[in-house]
Amino acid sequence: MSDAKSVIEQTFHEAGLEWESPADGTYVVKLPGTRKLSTTVSLIVGKHSLSVNAFVVRCPDENHAAVHRWLLERNTRLYGVAYATDRLGDIYLVGRLPLAAVTPDEIDRILGTVLEHADGSFNTLLEMGFATAIRKEYAWRTERGESTRNLDAFTRLTKPSASGGGVGDGDDGAA
Repeated sequence: MSDAKSVIEQTFHEAGLEWESPADGTYVVKLPGTRKLSTTVSLIVGKHSLSVNAFVVRCPDENHAAVHRWLLERNTRLYGVAYATDRLGDIYLVGRLPLAAVTPDEIDRILGTVLEHADGSFNTLLEMGFATAIRKEYAWRTERGESTRNLDAFTRLTKPSASGGGVGDGDDGAA
């Protein structure tokens, strides 16, 4: 177990990641993103395995079945982690690997997969699960002359002809 902890800490240091260890064998690392500001990942070294958990997005407001289908379809292409939901319906990426597999390359690969799929899927998940809220936020901001810059990624939902059809039907590149 101490070997796994050393490998994890060394990998974080060498990658220049922001991390902390709130308890022995427990690590919280912050991965910078482009669509999502950052993704926080927890790694817990157990007696026989390393668990990996990362919050992706809260429970969708709408289109639950479509969101869950989209996640399940992507699970077949993920390495070392899978999309899952908690009892509240919030979406996570979760994984578990044997301690013998904990190497710098493997930690890098798992964190890369988490970042690619938490950050890369973020806008698509928001479009699919929160389209109504995005439209309402856009309308509220434009009515008041507020900036809509942080909604620029959702122009296909906010432009006048956007009626909500087809969201999430395309490939977002987060395969």
